[in-house]
This record gives sequence, C-alpha cells and structure tokens, in this order.
Amino acid sequence: MTRVLALDLGTSSVRAQVYDDDAETCGGAEPRPYEPKQGLVDAGLLLEAARSAIDESLRGFGPVEAIGCSAFWHSLLVLDERDRPLTPVLTWRDMRSAPYARELRERLDDRALHARTGCFLHPSYWPAKLAWLRAEEPGTFRRARRFVSFPDYLLLRLTGELGTSLSQASATGLYGRGSWDDELLELLGVEPERLAPVSDEQVGNWFPPLGDGACSNVGAGCVTPDRAALMVGTSGALRVVRPYEESTPRPGLFRYRLDEGRMVEGGSLSDGGNLYSWLERTLRLPEDAHVSEREPDAHGLTFLPLLGGERSPGWHADAKGVIAGLTFDTEPIDLLQAALEGVAYRFAGILELMPAVQELVATGAALAANHDWTQILADVLGRPVARGVAEGSSRGAAVLTLERLGVSPPGAPVGDAFNPRLDRTEAYRVARARQRSLYEGVT
Repeated sequence: MTRVLALDLGTSSVRAQVYDDDAETCGGAEPRPYEPKQGLVDAGLLLEAARSAIDESLRGFGPVEAIGCSAFWHSLLVLDERDRPLTPVLTWRDMRSAPYARELRERLDDRALHARTGCFLHPSYWPAKLAWLRAEEPGTFRRARRFVSFPDYLLLRLTGELGTSLSQASATGLYGRGSWDDELLELLGVEPERLAPVSDEQVGNWFPPLGDGACSNVGAGCVTPDRAALMVGTSGALRVVRPYEESTPRPGLFRYRLDEGRMVEGGSLSDGGNLYSWLERTLRLPEDAHVSEREPDAHGLTFLPLLGGERSPGWHADAKGVIAGLTFDTEPIDLLQAALEGVAYRFAGILELMPAVQELVATGAALAANHDWTQILADVLGRPVARGVAEGSSRGAAVLTLERLGVSPPGAPVGDAFNPRLDRTEAYRVARARQRSLYEGVT
C-alpha cells in the first residue's frame, strides 16, 4: 500500500494527514490553529506548526512514500542574505498596500496585465505589496536577498532547496506566460534572481507546495469546466479546473495554474467563514441560530458583505461592508440571515461569469459545519449544491501526490445535494437586485 502525507497550510490552521492509495485518510495530527493579525503571521510560528504537525503524523502512522502540500496562495515573505525572515508573512488579507495598487493601475494597463498574469492590480497580490515595501520600508527592501511565498520558505527550511511551484508562482500576480513578468519587475525594481526558481520537480521526498484553491478543487472532484467547487472556508471562492490555454482570462475572474497542463479559473470573496465568526462575536448568536427555514428576505435588510474589501468580480480593495434597512425591530437573527443571503448573492454574480458550470459541489469547513448556509446558496443560485468533502485541500494534496507517484486513486466522494426551493426564487431575485444597486452606489 502506498501512503503519503498531506500538509495543509490554511489561512487559520495547519493540518497534516496521512492518506492511503485510495486517498482515504488514515489519521493525522491535531490541527494547529493560528490567528493572523491584520493579515500578518510570524514565519517562525508557521514553520514550527508545520514541523510539529508533520512529526506528529509520522510518529503515529509511520513512514510515507512522499509529502505533498496544499498552501494558501498569495503570501509574501522577505528574506535576508542568510535566508532569515525580515518581515512577517504578508497574507492576502494584508490591505496596507491598497494605495499602491491604485497607483499601479494609473501607470499600467490592468487589462493587459490580467491577460498576461491572470491576476489583478489588487493589494492581495505581490505587485502592490512590493511597491508598498519599496516605498514604506526602503531599508527592508534594499536588504532583501529574496522575495518568496511562505510555502517556498517552508520548502527551503525543510529540504535545503529553494523553489516555488508553478501553482504558487502563478498566483503572485508577478508571473506571466512561462516566466516572471519583465515589465512588472522593472517597474518594481526587483531583479529576477531575487525570486525563487519555478519548478514542480520533486525535492527529496517533497513535492513543491501547490495552491490551496487548486488542491481544493482536486480534492472535491471538481476538475472539469462544468463542475465547480463552491468553497467557504475563512474566505470564499467558486472555481473550476480546465486545460491550460493561452487565451485571455475572463473579465472579473482570476486564472492561476494547477500544473503544467491545467489552470484554475474562478472568483473569490474576502468574506466567508471569517464573516460568520464576526457575526457570532458581534451579535452573540445562540448556538441554535438556524435561518434557512425563515421567509426569504423578510427582514428587509440589504447586507453587502465586503468587510474584508472586494475581490471578485470588481476587485475594489477599498470597498466596505454595508447594512441597509435597519430598524428598531431588527434582531440579531435577521442580521445573520441577511449576511448569509448577501454572500450567496455575491456568489451568484460570480456564477453568471462562468456559464459553462453545470454542477456545484460544496466544500470547505464553513459549509460543512453550516447546512443552513448551503441550503441558502442552493436557493439563491437556483440549482442543486452537492455535499463535498470538508477537507478538500488536504485530500487534493494527497491525490496530486499519489498521481505523481503513479497511483490513480478513486474519484472524490459526493453526498446528497441541497436542492433549490424554487418558491423562493422571486424573493431572492428582488433582494439581489437591491444589493446590486447598493453595491453600485458605494463602489
């Protein structure tokens, strides 16, 4: 039996699981949770969490054939001449570079850049972050020997070899069609040798870490253009996998790479499980706060879930969340319902940009724990949403590692579907139009 270890570096926890050749988990380490502060994480803390999770899993389940890794996309870490961190890990949630994203949009053709890189001039990506570092922390920028993602740093520390996967490089916003983008590098004052070499080749018993979104689609069995993974974890995303082609990305949608032959296309939301956690803290919701059986939109509220700024489809980093329609009769349960419906409306806007999608599979810890939300999504989107695997990223890393070893695991398990209740369609259509008007008025 072939066994592999899958390390899952999420945006709020680190997990490690051992999988057999059927991509079934044999068990693993307890999750190592962490809480980013304003989108920043200590690199040493993450490194230690990853090491301890790997060690615990291997102690419990013995040796493995190889290690694969699913890791959050878009992170940036600055290293000195001895490869020591000069900064914390800057994650996609670090919005300090928003003014520099605006400046870059004034100097560059955002459409042309999107066509080359599949990314946008937005503070979640590297170009704005590097421009911010150069202007706001010039000493750190000058001292930087390397600009890497945290997964690159992890690979360096655990194997002694620096490299970045095609998947990770393609989500930086700095990687074009087969190489780092010359125009951006010149504008930002970054020499190519200060970036990690791009390779998917195995390093010892490690495969270079891949993007968590790409792994999530593979883990959920969403690897064709007609089958989308509807993911709500800390954030949210709707993604498909398609064969790689040198065509122009669709407006409003990102396009990253899974590997040499496949790409990941879709839209992302900054508000997902983090929004639900904020609601729980702020509203002090009861544990039995169920909303899917309530009348749709009866609260009269319009909730624009942009508390973390906007990514897809408008990519307005400075956008703010809005709640309209509050009265003295508004109750916490109304706000919860309006928020979950509001996120569903945002997903509906992304889905309209992906007309080839025929099937939806729910994945991510937030949806696995909240069936109300999945039902609301099915109602708003007007189509069934099947139950997928909760730990899609971890399973995807295992599947991709097994495939690299020549093993073909069976397809992903898919549970029963949440079917749309069509008697709610009209109420949601009206409410979504109201949210769209509010969005247009504030962005």
